[in-house]
Amino acid sequence: MPYIKEFTNDEKLMEDIKKLQNNGISSKEIYVLSHDDDRTNRIADNANANTIGLSEQDVKTFVGNIFNKQGDELRAKLQEIGFSEEDAHEYEEDMDEGKVLLIVTSNENVEHILV
Repeated sequence: MPYIKEFTNDEKLMEDIKKLQNNGISSKEIYVLSHDDDRTNRIADNANANTIGLSEQDVKTFVGNIFNKQGDELRAKLQEIGFSEEDAHEYEEDMDEGKVLLIVTSNENVEHILV
């Protein structure tokens, strides 16, 4: 399962992304996700991270997300990247509260880097 951490402060999130990158975690393995697409894209662009897009989803999920409500779309993205349906639901509720998710798909010692 991917590593995940929740943030309310965008600056702290970007600091942690830089810390991961400086410790050898590839930008290709670092994702940002929030309820606000503009916020997600802005953070990802500024920190050289990724958003969960077509390359991380199968075509069926991607096309389905076009017609889904935002919460359904976010849960589907989380499931595609490796989280259970239950975990995806919990994280989507946290995003409802304004939190931004940092997701790392690397198997490196991410927790130790972000201490």
